[in-house]
Amino acid sequence: MTSIERPNIVLVHWHDLGTRLGTYGVPGVPSPAVDRIAAEGVRFDRAFCATPLCSPARSALMSGRYPHANGMMGLQHLGWEYAPGIETMPMHLRGLGYHSANFGMQHESQDPSRLGYDEVYEGRDPATGWQRADTVVDEATTWLAAPDRRREPFLAVVGFFEVHRPYPADLYPPDDPATVSVPAYLPDNPHTREDLAAFHGSIRVADRAVGRLVETLRAEGLLDRTWIVFTTDHGMAFPGAKSTLYDPGIQVSLLMRPPDGSAYRREPTSRLAAHVDVLPTLIDLAGGAQPAGLHGVSHAAWLRGSDIPVRAEVFAEKTYHDAYDPMRAVRTDRWKYIHNAEPGPRLLLPRDIEASATRAGMGDAHLVERAAVEVYDLTADPWERDNLAGKPEVADVERELADTLVRWQRATGDPLLDGPIPAPA
Repeated sequence: MTSIERPNIVLVHWHDLGTRLGTYGVPGVPSPAVDRIAAEGVRFDRAFCATPLCSPARSALMSGRYPHANGMMGLQHLGWEYAPGIETMPMHLRGLGYHSANFGMQHESQDPSRLGYDEVYEGRDPATGWQRADTVVDEATTWLAAPDRRREPFLAVVGFFEVHRPYPADLYPPDDPATVSVPAYLPDNPHTREDLAAFHGSIRVADRAVGRLVETLRAEGLLDRTWIVFTTDHGMAFPGAKSTLYDPGIQVSLLMRPPDGSAYRREPTSRLAAHVDVLPTLIDLAGGAQPAGLHGVSHAAWLRGSDIPVRAEVFAEKTYHDAYDPMRAVRTDRWKYIHNAEPGPRLLLPRDIEASATRAGMGDAHLVERAAVEVYDLTADPWERDNLAGKPEVADVERELADTLVRWQRATGDPLLDGPIPAPA
């Protein structure tokens, strides 16, 4: 068994999934195809996005740079774009001889030609206009079956609209609400269960499409020289997850399936990982040198079997979503520190969550004023309910985390250090 030089890369990303998969221990989730990718590769059990909203999260994944440094501090359709000179994954891999194609969702630019792909396939469903999983995979499987795929290494980025809201029953037949598992940060009532049951219907449709994609790679004889990477932009579109810096908002699925017959690790790992690490890792696996200016670290040596040290912390941020809501965070094995730069409610719900069935059944306790600083002991309080900021017994920890966060902001050029950040003109 050997490592593969210049392997093909298939990167699959969904919307708004978090870790709502069977492989992450959630009972009853209809995700057998994605679970199989995990079983045949590496599952990162503590992987985190850079920000809990779509465009900035994807920008960090695809550029290896935090949103405040790559320019994408808000949603692409609200005018945010990469700053001049930012290079994306297909741009970096082109220099290593890769041919690239994007299928379906990208949400990084209103002009996909700016992203550096050799080919772009929109994958829009003619009935809904959404970049639905089945339509996107139809285009991707046709492309993968072409003879050209055997002549040069390729990067295929495959993005689904799923599992974004809404979850119409005619497209995503729901599960039985009585059978769903309700996470501890949500109220367990009929409203939430109905919402999660509909969410599962969307997961089932997206998972089946992933299964078709993997079977095409197998049928075309490509699995012995292809890495499959699976992830999502951020947490689920439920209150307390998406659009927050709590773990349900920033913890993401991250799976890496090595080429068949290769000597890479195939096991779950609890090492800290971040979306900004994906690009450095893939460049390393492709045999390239690390470009200057990337903020992530490569996990390739660990994937090859080395016991290199893990990250000491991950960082997360939020600047704009539906509104200006600036906050920054650092998370270690045990601790979470959040700095809220502006006053507001504990949860500022995005419009899609505000209109959800779960919101209808949860009351208004989330509208209590947030603290400027939040500190959580994740070992004792994994759902981040008991804010320890200002308590003498954690004063040293709080000070160290605050210093770590500011050092990161300075090192990466965070404009929030200079005051409020204006929206695009």
